[in-house]
Amino acid sequence: MNQPINDGGSAFPSPPSQHSNGFYSTGEGMTLRQYAAIKLCVPDSGLPWLDDMIAKSRNCNVVDGTLVMFRSTDAMLKAREAK
Repeated sequence: MNQPINDGGSAFPSPPSQHSNGFYSTGEGMTLRQYAAIKLCVPDSGLPWLDDMIAKSRNCNVVDGTLVMFRSTDAMLKAREAK
C-alpha cells in the first residue's frame, strides 16, 4: 500500500485572517515540499499545475543561461581581440 508523501507541513504558517477582498485565508500557505520544488526548480511539488509551471520555468532558465553564457564568451573574445 502506498504511504502518503510527507509534504513537511506549512512553509510559512500564519494565523487565519480575512483579507480586504472578503476572502478568508486558512493561514496554511504552501507546503515545504512546494517551496522546495519551486526553489530547486524540480517539478515534484505534488500539484500538477505547479509542476507544469516549474517545468516551463526550467526550459526558460536553460535558454536564458545559454544566452548569458554566449554573451559572456563573446565579451571575453572581444576583450582578447582588443589587446
